[in-house]
Amino acid sequence: MSVRAWTLSVEDRQKLIQGAFEAKKGSYSPYSKFPVGAAFLTPDGTIIKGANIENASYGGTICAERTAIVKAASEGIRSFVGLAVVTNVNSAISPCGICRQVIREFCALDMPILLVPGDYPQAPLPEGEQKPGYTEGGVKETTLGELLPDSFGPEHLELPRK
Repeated sequence: MSVRAWTLSVEDRQKLIQGAFEAKKGSYSPYSKFPVGAAFLTPDGTIIKGANIENASYGGTICAERTAIVKAASEGIRSFVGLAVVTNVNSAISPCGICRQVIREFCALDMPILLVPGDYPQAPLPEGEQKPGYTEGGVKETTLGELLPDSFGPEHLELPRK
C-alpha cells in the first residue's frame, strides 16, 4: 500500500458511506440478487448516488458506479473528489473493470475510493490483526490509481502521433 494524505474529511467520508447505503436501496437486481450502491462526492460537497440496474438481456445492465457518473455527467457535473461503494457482502468489493475505466474518465488517479463492507461498521480488529489499507468500520481505503494501474486516460489521446 502506498502512503498518501487523504483529502476527505471525516464528515465527507461519512456522507459518502451513508450515500452509498442510501443508493443501494434503489438497486434493481432481480437476476443477480447482488445490490450495489455508489456515491460520488463533488468538489462543492454534493453527493451523487447510483444503484445497479439490471436487465433481462444482461448486456443492458448498468453498474451502480456508472449509474451515478451518467446521472452527474448528463447534468454537467464532471468532477469528483471521492467515491464510496457498498454491496451486501460483508467485505470490501471493488468496482468492475468497466466501471474503473469509466471512473478514470472523470476522476483523478489519486481520488479516494472507499470500499465499504455490507455490515458496516464492523467491530475493530484486535491489535496486530488489522489488514493494511483497512480503516474504521472495516472500510478499505484505496485510490483509482491503485485499482487501475497503468491506465489509459483522456490525456493519452493528446499525445503526439506519427
